[in-house]
Amino acid sequence: MAAESPKASLRRELNLFDVTVSGIGIILGAGVYVLIGQAAGLCGNAVWLAFAVSALMALVTGLSYAELSSMFPRAGAEYDYVRNAFDARLAFVTGWLVFLSGVLAAATVALGFGGYFNVLTGVPVFASALVLLVLLTALLAYGIRETVRVAVVATLIEAAGLVIIIAIGLPHLGSVNYLELPQGIPGLFAAAALIFFAYQGFESMVKFSEETKVPESTIPRALLLALTISTVLYILVALAAVSVLSWEQLAVSGAPFADIVAATLGPEWAALIAVIALFATANTVLMSMYASIRLLFGMAVSSSLSAGLAYVHPGRRTPIAATVACGILTVALIFLGDIAFIANVTNFTLFVTFIMINAAVIALRYHSPGADRAFRVPGSLGRLPVLPVVGILLCVLLLGVQDRSVLALGAVLTGIGVVLLLVSGWRATRRTGP
Repeated sequence: MAAESPKASLRRELNLFDVTVSGIGIILGAGVYVLIGQAAGLCGNAVWLAFAVSALMALVTGLSYAELSSMFPRAGAEYDYVRNAFDARLAFVTGWLVFLSGVLAAATVALGFGGYFNVLTGVPVFASALVLLVLLTALLAYGIRETVRVAVVATLIEAAGLVIIIAIGLPHLGSVNYLELPQGIPGLFAAAALIFFAYQGFESMVKFSEETKVPESTIPRALLLALTISTVLYILVALAAVSVLSWEQLAVSGAPFADIVAATLGPEWAALIAVIALFATANTVLMSMYASIRLLFGMAVSSSLSAGLAYVHPGRRTPIAATVACGILTVALIFLGDIAFIANVTNFTLFVTFIMINAAVIALRYHSPGADRAFRVPGSLGRLPVLPVVGILLCVLLLGVQDRSVLALGAVLTGIGVVLLLVSGWRATRRTGP
């Protein structure tokens, strides 16, 4: 089988800096550049607090990912975690949801890239989105080191964009009531559920495991570092944004950051933010595709998908078959639009997945208490880890504030995964221990 062939092994080249910076690049991006205005419309000047609530949920579940990645440092990530904690059938559906969230996010954000590129050049949105996806698929097929180098450069540029917004807002800090909640607590949680799209990607960092040096300790450390740095940047950006423009203005803006720059430095500077947004959106697409490709590869290696998807290029040592398959599907999905709706659908798949991830930590603490863990989620009552329980409750809470249309489509997509499981004739029901 391809998974057992020497040619099927991926190249371990990434260190703590590489994984941390790439993780920040995954987290930062289209979410904050596009959704902060809509979030401000839901919770007013307290939009920073919505970022904090989302960060709390991301951190709690991030700790669960850290423990599981230290136990199973493999590219299959969520699939491997759930399979070892429960069984292969549930793992298949979980893996399907994670893969779907990645390609949906990549397709949607590619359209966001097309929108920014259209403003700057007049090139049609779909044309530039298509070209972007083809180029990034080629980059991913070429090599992991080259992919990470591009991601690091793009991350530095998009982080610079956020720093510009923070610097612009500094003279205006203290000019508004930062606890103003026009729609009360329900609006805060609705904004937090939407904003969570801006944190999407922290969970994808575990998929660097098979290409990372000493992944058992490097991945957990990098994950927590990336989440902390991203959260600080997000909260500062949110405070700066409502200090410069009113939340009412942000709520109706199609390009909130460009409007902030135009209002303070002049409209000629707004093009700078648009260029930075191109790097931010392209980087989000790149890292979303990377995560989906590695998950597809990991599931193929584990024999839950066609062994052909586990094929690794003998020279480049990249999962070429999974890369091409993911690229084709992502291109097909660019015909979807409405980034806010798709963001919430993506969040639905993530919330369901995170429930399973937190449950996996709990289950493994009971049926495999002696397994090696380079990292453990702190705080337990006996064998019961408390924070994963909190993570499950937070996921249920954020699912509860989603629109019915989002819940309906999310249920349909989950059902498709179950159908795929049945059609594939999947019968691997034996629980696999660590």
